Amino acid sequence: MKKITKETYINWYKDMLFWRKFEDKLAALYIQQKVRGFLHLYNGQEAVLAGALHVMKENDKIITAYRNHVQPIGLGVDPKKIMAELLGKVTGTSKGMGGSMHIFSPEHNFYGGHGIVGGQIPLGAGLAFADKYNERDGVTLTYFGDGAARQGSLHETFNMAINWKLPVVFICENNGYAMGTSVERTANHEDIWKLGLGYEMPCGPVDGMNPVKVAEAMEEAIERARRGDGPTLLDIKTYRYRGHSMSDAQHYRTKEEVNEYRKIDPITQVLDIIKSKKYATEDEIKAWDKEVKDKVSECQKFAEESPFPETQQLYDMVYEQENYPFLKHK
Repeated sequence: MKKITKETYINWYKDMLFWRKFEDKLAALYIQQKVRGFLHLYNGQEAVLAGALHVMKENDKIITAYRNHVQPIGLGVDPKKIMAELLGKVTGTSKGMGGSMHIFSPEHNFYGGHGIVGGQIPLGAGLAFADKYNERDGVTLTYFGDGAARQGSLHETFNMAINWKLPVVFICENNGYAMGTSVERTANHEDIWKLGLGYEMPCGPVDGMNPVKVAEAMEEAIERARRGDGPTLLDIKTYRYRGHSMSDAQHYRTKEEVNEYRKIDPITQVLDIIKSKKYATEDEIKAWDKEVKDKVSECQKFAEESPFPETQQLYDMVYEQENYPFLKHK
């Protein structure tokens, strides 16, 4: 695995802090009704993305569900465009037509952003099949939550992926509650990784609050897929500090439980290492914090000052069949 250095920890801290503050701003804008519809935040799960990005290579892809704002940022999409998309502005990644749940950027190897629970699982295997069929050196990281692990399409996909040895890594971001029902109440066991055993698929649990542990597990799984040995299932144990969505009252868990998990916050863990190893001074850390705050403010300013789409765009961004004369283009 690529060595984890001083620069790695510094970049992890800056990136994860920006992702957290970016979404904190989105939460505030949601309360102001500037972000409409649903809003599912990633707060607490940042180590899962940070660890993966450390070991991914140029042609590797990510596909995920609707908790999907920070992944494209990590892959290089301009965060200003992400925030504009969430505000429904024409400068967004999909010109304001996709919104919070459907961020998409093929040029940055990010394939959504899917609202159907578990719908991205077979699609991720499909992307991997395309890479294998076209002899491209790429691995698809297919993310889903613990709730989606109960979908039947997961089993169909696992069966085909292992049979065809597709270059895909299945990653359950297991935050323990799905929409609000504890994992222990949805099956007769809590170990989602064991679903891989029925297909003789390499599988296991991963500490999702530590980017180093995530990177190590991802490296092994990605390289296994890349050399043609097929998929892996990783059950990454993580925790979200906010509810399933902004409308979630979170009655299914206690504040004490959330506070216990805050003690192992991935951002705090990385910062503690930076301080203990003297990778940066207090003044440098304060400067990074200000840099992040300013960057978030720039995104907000860009998004709020951008125009809404013109009505005509409704007709320009839908499928149009030339030999179908019954609906004229407007």
